[in-house]
Amino acid sequence: MPELPEVEALAHHLREHAVGRTVTRIDITSLSVLKTVTPQWTDLHGRPVTATARHGKHLDLVVDDELHLIVHLARAGWLRWSDSLSPVPPKPGRGPLALRVHLGGPGFDLTEAGTKKGLAVWIVRDPAEVPSIARLGPDALALDRAGLEKLFAGRTSRLKTVLTDQSVLAGIGNAYSDEIMHAAKLSPYATAGKLSAEALDRLAEAIESVLTSAVQRSVGQDAARLKGEKRSGLRVHGRAGLPCPVCGDTVREISFADKAFQYCATCQTGGKALADRRLSRLLK
Repeated sequence: MPELPEVEALAHHLREHAVGRTVTRIDITSLSVLKTVTPQWTDLHGRPVTATARHGKHLDLVVDDELHLIVHLARAGWLRWSDSLSPVPPKPGRGPLALRVHLGGPGFDLTEAGTKKGLAVWIVRDPAEVPSIARLGPDALALDRAGLEKLFAGRTSRLKTVLTDQSVLAGIGNAYSDEIMHAAKLSPYATAGKLSAEALDRLAEAIESVLTSAVQRSVGQDAARLKGEKRSGLRVHGRAGLPCPVCGDTVREISFADKAFQYCATCQTGGKALADRRLSRLLK
C-alpha cells in the first residue's frame, strides 16, 4: 500500500510533469472507482492542472485552482505515468485499468491489481468534502515531540494500532509503522498512552527520520520505480525469517486475516516473542 513517502513522491512527479498541462480527456473504465457524481469528470476537460498536493495518503490533482481530483490508491492501486498515452479509448472492465487522465499526449493511468477493490477517486471543489480526508488526524511529518505526547495521552490502544489509525495520525501505514517501531525500539503491543518520556523521544525521532529518509529516497524517482525503492529501504517489514540488520536476530511476523506485520524481538521486545494473535500479551 502506498504510504506518505510514496504519495508525496507521486505528488512531486505530477508537479513536475502534469502541472501546466490541460486535461484533454478522462476515460473511466470502472465506474465503481468514482465516488462522486457532481462535479462530473467531464467538467475537468479543457482545464489546466495548476497544482498537486497530498492529504495523508490521498493524492490531490488540482485543476484550474477550482476542482480537485482526489485519489486514494488503497492496498493495490497505483499511478502509472506515460509520456505518450494511446488516443484510443480503453475498453471498460478489461484488466487492472480503472481510470485514465489524458494531458495532451502524455498522462497517467490509475490501476488496481487483484480482486479486492479499494481504489477510490473523488472530484470535489474542496478536499474536505472527501469523508476520509475530513477525518484525518495531523500529518505525521507535521507533528513534533510535544504534539505526539498530547496526541497519545490517555490512549489505551496498542502502538501499532494507533500509528496506523489515520484519524489519529495521517500518512503512516502497515510498512512504515513497522519501520518506525523498530527504529524506536518499541513493541507493537506497547500501550500508546503509557509510553515513557524516553520512549516518546525515541518514537518522535523515529517518525521524523524514517519518513523523511523515505521521502528523500522516493522523490524524484519515476513512478514505476517507487515500489521497488520502498522495498529496498525496509529493515523489518516484509523481511520475516531474515536477519535483523541491526542485531542479527531473525525477524518475526504476526499474521492476521488479511495482513501481517514484522518486528525484531531482540530490538523491540526484550527478546520475547509476541504470540500470533491480535490481543495477545507477551509470551512468558
